[in-house]
Amino acid sequence: MSLLELFCSVDDFCQLLLNTSSNRALLGRPRRGPKPRLSLSEIMTIIIYFHQSHYRDFKAFYQRHLCRHHRCDFPGLVSYQRFVELMPTALPGLLLYLDSRLGEVTGIAFIDSTPLPVCHNRRIYRHKVFAGMAARGKTSLGWFYGFKLHLIVNEYGELLRIYLSPGNVDDRQPVPAMTATLWGKLVGDRGYLSQKLFEQLRARGLQLITPIRKNMKNRLMPLADKLLSRKRAIIETINDQLKNISQIAHTRHRSPTNFLVNLLAGLIAYTHQPNKPALHVYPSDVNDALILI
Repeated sequence: MSLLELFCSVDDFCQLLLNTSSNRALLGRPRRGPKPRLSLSEIMTIIIYFHQSHYRDFKAFYQRHLCRHHRCDFPGLVSYQRFVELMPTALPGLLLYLDSRLGEVTGIAFIDSTPLPVCHNRRIYRHKVFAGMAARGKTSLGWFYGFKLHLIVNEYGELLRIYLSPGNVDDRQPVPAMTATLWGKLVGDRGYLSQKLFEQLRARGLQLITPIRKNMKNRLMPLADKLLSRKRAIIETINDQLKNISQIAHTRHRSPTNFLVNLLAGLIAYTHQPNKPALHVYPSDVNDALILI
């Protein structure tokens, strides 16, 4: 997606947001002092555009790329330090814009969580930025200190639901709240295996599909469910792209607000990605049959 197309999309949303009194109140009261030279849509566009670039450091992106090659696109560019001060003002707008970019519920969904470390394990006891918010958690790759990002996506690779929790929260805990409006089939890994959770979701018309553990008795599974469970790698691919392309995870944050800004902008950058990981799934009846090509 080009910079012009991104700005037009963000600016149209901001204009609609500012023209609605109820949404304008969510942005908070304007700060005292001189009016920023950059508009809200320009600030949001720059932050999102960074996550679409090949740069891994925002300071280098801003000073070496944006200020040199896009000065004509943003005549009101400020210094890097001033822009860092303006970034927290874009948090409500990014949150609402991401909500408008979520995909459509199709009856097929995949759920997974991925760790977001905020510091190296050796610096846990010296870390102060996220003290009282982050927590130690464990994944299949080992221990980490930070947060967990819980995602639900459909078969087209579109984000449906997003939930952020401390690193020590069980993967099954936020599932009821995240799936309140979902229906059809929900595919997860063994971390979501729970009879209580299965019955709770089934009562609402949502079937939870998970593999069984080695020490459990084998059970019969419909062919459609078995084929769907084999396609669960789609959400693993999305997590990998979010971390390695959109760069939602790094340990250089200096404030919780900028951590959230970085996370939301990375998720938004993914939603604008033209070729998302997707499955060729055409459900004629989600509860009965699936045709996989």
